[in-house]
Amino acid sequence: MRVVVLGAGYAGLTLARRLESRLPATADLVVVDESDDHLVQHELHRVIRRPAVEDAITVPLRDALDRATIRTARVEDLDREARRIHLSDGTLDYDYAALCLGAETAFYDLPGVDEHGIPLKRLGHAHRVRDAVLDACEVDGRAVVGGAGLSGVQVAGEIAALAAERGADLDVTLLERLDTVAPAFPEAFQSAVRDALESAGVAIHTNARVTGATADAVELDDGTVPYDAFVWTGGIRGPDAIGSDRPIVRGDCKLDDHTFAVGDAARVVDADGEAVPASAAAAIREARTVAINVDRLVRWELEGGAADEFPPKLDLFRFDAPGWIASVGDDAVATVGPKVFTGATARTMKATVGAGHLSSIGAISRAVNLVQEELGPS
Repeated sequence: MRVVVLGAGYAGLTLARRLESRLPATADLVVVDESDDHLVQHELHRVIRRPAVEDAITVPLRDALDRATIRTARVEDLDREARRIHLSDGTLDYDYAALCLGAETAFYDLPGVDEHGIPLKRLGHAHRVRDAVLDACEVDGRAVVGGAGLSGVQVAGEIAALAAERGADLDVTLLERLDTVAPAFPEAFQSAVRDALESAGVAIHTNARVTGATADAVELDDGTVPYDAFVWTGGIRGPDAIGSDRPIVRGDCKLDDHTFAVGDAARVVDADGEAVPASAAAAIREARTVAINVDRLVRWELEGGAADEFPPKLDLFRFDAPGWIASVGDDAVATVGPKVFTGATARTMKATVGAGHLSSIGAISRAVNLVQEELGPS
């Protein structure tokens, strides 16, 4: 019996750690990821201004996992009918699998945006953004961020703070095609985020529809915005291994009887019929439910149930958003229920979230380091 977890982001690592403690000893657990490290993605923007944060937000998988076999490879294709995974270094068959590869940046076939816009999904991207911004600071130029979701908001805030620390007169512009920043979130959160961005000196252009990009300007349907550094956070798509799609799954997160999709790789509709936002909080909570379901199915099959019984009833995921949080340079905005927090309180909450995740995967020293990085400068 082989259980395979594809991807070691928030969903994949949480699921794998839970399965390590739940699965019967006779079950083989394999974790596949193209990196040897787990990345705390929601803190990646910090590397733009504080490269040392990289050490706190990367955790070697060998330190986070005990029982699982770790296979470092790229997932190229998932053949669900044959229950076979095609990897960059061969193939891997499975009895049960969980697709936890996360999402990639969507460029929507906008001419030049893929070529010139730097995404923010990996450490290398953060270093490229930093280099581009530092070059722009040298000429007191302009940085443009496309997309005002949480990632775009945090990137714009970090760029503005880096420029301020360098004493550069850098114009930072945030573009959003809808009529507000953080458009998927509550109005009170949106308003507080806008205030924080404006206080940081970020120019916000909403209702700005990007149509393309050249080497020195972002093209809109009503004009152009010149840039010296261009970051694109304008949307997400599914992983290449499943044709860039983000399939819809219900509350049990099943793609089929033997395959689950967890986290940003899928569009999850929870037990109440509500669309679940793509977020670390959702991915971690989904993984907890899927760990129960996979273990239940494995034990049922190992005990011979598959021969003559209906499969066991599976738990359904129900997402209850605990609140939302975003950093904007050295400021932060957080919501808990209807209440909005900013300043030191929100910064502390932001640090606690990241440190809590690191602690949950056994990276205690990194959790301490992250808190120091988050709360140090002000």
